[in-house]
Amino acid sequence: MNNVNNTKLQLASLSIFRKIMNRTVPKAFYRLLCSLDDKPCDFLNAYGEFFSLISERGCSHSLAYSLTEAALFDENIFTRAAAGGRYKELPPEVLAAVKRDCEAVLAAANLKAEEVLKSYAYYSVISDVVDSLPRWECGECAESFKMFDGSLDVVAQWYRENGCGMFARYEAFAWRDGDIQPVAHNDRIRLEDFTGYERQRGKIVENTEAFLNGKSCNNCLLFGDMGTGKSSTVKAIANNYRKDGLRIVQIPKERLMEFPLLVDKIATLPMKFIIFIDDLSFQSQDQSYTTLKAVLEGGLSARPDNALIYATSNRRHIVKERLSDRSFESDDVNTRDNMQETLSLSDRFGLAVCYTVPDKKEYISIVCALAEKRGLKLSREELAAGAERFALSRGGRSPRCAKQYVESLFC
Repeated sequence: MNNVNNTKLQLASLSIFRKIMNRTVPKAFYRLLCSLDDKPCDFLNAYGEFFSLISERGCSHSLAYSLTEAALFDENIFTRAAAGGRYKELPPEVLAAVKRDCEAVLAAANLKAEEVLKSYAYYSVISDVVDSLPRWECGECAESFKMFDGSLDVVAQWYRENGCGMFARYEAFAWRDGDIQPVAHNDRIRLEDFTGYERQRGKIVENTEAFLNGKSCNNCLLFGDMGTGKSSTVKAIANNYRKDGLRIVQIPKERLMEFPLLVDKIATLPMKFIIFIDDLSFQSQDQSYTTLKAVLEGGLSARPDNALIYATSNRRHIVKERLSDRSFESDDVNTRDNMQETLSLSDRFGLAVCYTVPDKKEYISIVCALAEKRGLKLSREELAAGAERFALSRGGRSPRCAKQYVESLFC
């Protein structure tokens, strides 16, 4: 049996990585191999469709990468166990099947176009047509498959560092339409990009590292003035600790009733998650905050062990209060109980970190640091004068205002 036919049979018998055969490129490639005994028109049609597909996908010069990438981002019993660092606990027969599947995928990835064409049953009959067909280039394999040497350790280490399935392919996620959806173009800000607020970030970093190391940690509320970097800090935390198995899923406040569904989706996954609720606030009559209270503490659908809730708000107590709520003239019979109910939500965050607007000195320091990173050659005095004018036009100082000012200098 020649190499091409043997590879076709190996692909047909994939087991652990079976689902990759539903992916577009592997499926079309397998169809091409299966057409090697068909009539000339059927074979040429399969070849034309396959080459058209890989050309559209931009992988006609790197077929090996496209095929192995499909396996790399597959979610199965092995990739989930490897992402959790437990792949050696799998039964020997499963590990043997994984190794065989990896070898089959690599064999397919390294099949040259010339080798496939020469294996066509009626090559001698239509050799002139076959010889004129375009050829693909194999190129290099994806990530860990490039280093695969028969041992699963290298492959498993990649999943341990990057996660499995869509959680390996993408970095950030959002809860939409009752499911976790990847964010294709997420904010790639990192902790090194910040200037100022070291004390606040230090608390959040310490809490996150405790979470990742299986130590005692808390849900976190980042509250304070707008434009001070609360949301950016959470996103930067997720970016910096991705290699440690951390992922972020943002859920809108209006979808908090679906929190149990989100919990069910992530509870059995090997990665750890920040469930991010941005710009959290409730009106005094908004009863949906009771859902979040139950999630934070005491509810049947409480967060799983592999998740923390990080929320941002411009309000310390999250729920909007009015003076009439504290008035003895209020028509609420139990005014004090009503106040306690209103304030109890924020108390359920074990860690609350306050972000306030910087004073003038801190503001100018942030501006100068940002300008230096961007390579601006203006003096501190010039930057300070311009930054102050800019802040006055924007209604106040903030890190966001500082960033906008520096960006304006490039306009």
